[in-house]
Amino acid sequence: GDGINDAPALHAADVGVSVDSAVDVAKDAAEIVLLEKDLGVLAQGVRDGRATFANTLKYVFMATSANFGNMFSMAGASLFLSFLPLLPGQVLLTNLLTDFPEMTIASDRVDPELVDKPRRWDIRFILKFMCAFGPLSSVFDYLTFAVLIWALHASPELFRTGWFLESVVSASLIVLVIRTRKPFYRSRPGKWLTMATLLIALVTIAVPFTPLAKPLGFQRLPPAFYPALLGILLLYVISAEVTKRVFYAVVRD
Repeated sequence: GDGINDAPALHAADVGVSVDSAVDVAKDAAEIVLLEKDLGVLAQGVRDGRATFANTLKYVFMATSANFGNMFSMAGASLFLSFLPLLPGQVLLTNLLTDFPEMTIASDRVDPELVDKPRRWDIRFILKFMCAFGPLSSVFDYLTFAVLIWALHASPELFRTGWFLESVVSASLIVLVIRTRKPFYRSRPGKWLTMATLLIALVTIAVPFTPLAKPLGFQRLPPAFYPALLGILLLYVISAEVTKRVFYAVVRD
């Protein structure tokens, strides 16, 4: 409404809409004042809000499942290892590197089906997602432990380096899987997310070869580890895709 007589209706409405050229009483009574005479502005605002909410949920899914999985992995490793699985500085570096791809989620593309209807915050759905994907990451952490201990007979330094590489690279790649309900290859991620994922993977692999390796407690890994790492990462991505398909088929939000 734009006139004095519209003020009571604007007050009573769930959302009162007025225009910039309306009388002051109508504008004061409205929740939204359009600067242009175009209701398409409202529709675009709704779409942008839903896209922001969808990207917020992506971040929550990734952060909760990753932290839950890391807790399982660290606790399990501590039961059978005679040394710390990761040093405190290595844990901080792991968290720092894995945060970079997640921070770019704010600018990520959103699939059309995620903005076609209103969605609500559902903590139970988030907990179910966390319980499905958190332990899955731990399975492949334990597989990495087995390769390092039984196949490579790794020293504590070598073990920490191997797990650091697997943990950071897998966490970066899995962002591309979790960000969409489709198969990851059918949903193109945003430019910044793609760049951050590739950059962090390259930086992580390069760390043991840099002067920072010794102060951080890392050492160069034997060449035999890298084919095993590639196989573990491929299995993890495939397993995450299967888990995602089953999860969204069984659990409804």
